Amino acid sequence: MAVVTDAIGDMLTRIRNAVNIDEEIVDIPSSNLKVEISKVLKEEGFIKKYSVLSRGAKNLLRVELKYGPEGERVISKIKRVSKPGKRVYCTYKNMPRILNGFGIAIVSTCKGIMTSYEARKSRVGGEILCEVS
Repeated sequence: MAVVTDAIGDMLTRIRNAVNIDEEIVDIPSSNLKVEISKVLKEEGFIKKYSVLSRGAKNLLRVELKYGPEGERVISKIKRVSKPGKRVYCTYKNMPRILNGFGIAIVSTCKGIMTSYEARKSRVGGEILCEVS
């Protein structure tokens, strides 16, 4: 079994691959950080819902992807920004704006996981985890 060094990158890749083949559901090994990222994606309308399933000693995060009324993809791009080899931090003044507000950047701050818009409003900086549009 392969060891994943970048768990968030793995999560985003699984979602990206599922969207590319029009899957409805994707299962991901669960962690608290992944659940918080899923919570932000749900609040921002990029996924239908998420749930944590108990599978013996390991938990799975089940994410139900969202598509438009005619099957168009809601997530067109999902990209890891801060990586284990190169961390990307930002102050609240320099938080990125993705597609002039049509996309989001997910940020890890001292007040928890939130969008770059919420971080700017709360006046906190942090690590830019990923961008979704």
